[in-house]
Amino acid sequence: MIRLSKLADYGIVMMTNMARHPQRQHNAAEIAAESHIPLPTASKILKALARAGLLASHRGAKGGYGLARDAGAITVAQVIVALEGPIALTSCIEDGPGDCGIESLCPARANWQRINDAIRHALDEITMAEMADAVPSAFMPALDPVAAQAGAGRASLRTREA
Repeated sequence: MIRLSKLADYGIVMMTNMARHPQRQHNAAEIAAESHIPLPTASKILKALARAGLLASHRGAKGGYGLARDAGAITVAQVIVALEGPIALTSCIEDGPGDCGIESLCPARANWQRINDAIRHALDEITMAEMADAVPSAFMPALDPVAAQAGAGRASLRTREA
């Protein structure tokens, strides 16, 4: 099974959530709560994403984290690399010497490289802006009850008028 680590998965969830409000400064507790991720884990991920240049960290009372550049210029692959290192399905296609005993005579190595490149390319094609456009309703902030009631009232008024 090919699977992302929890850190990479959570990082993508957090970046997607932040991409929904790209102009806002987000503090760690807020991001953790909105993303449904434990605060210590969220803090660790935020620091790593800031070190990688994907987030900008701002100190002070109104500080927090913000996207370092437009959400359309940050890819899923960049988030994964920031949290896990290079994308490599097998050890023989990682940078540097691998730990495989048959690496030099492996008939599948060239194809593994093609497969890895295809996956990396696919992840590079998906931006955080695209991820933010398809957010499930469970992650949408709850409406203000007064605003929700007003919206329901307008809907029923339109129904009666029609």
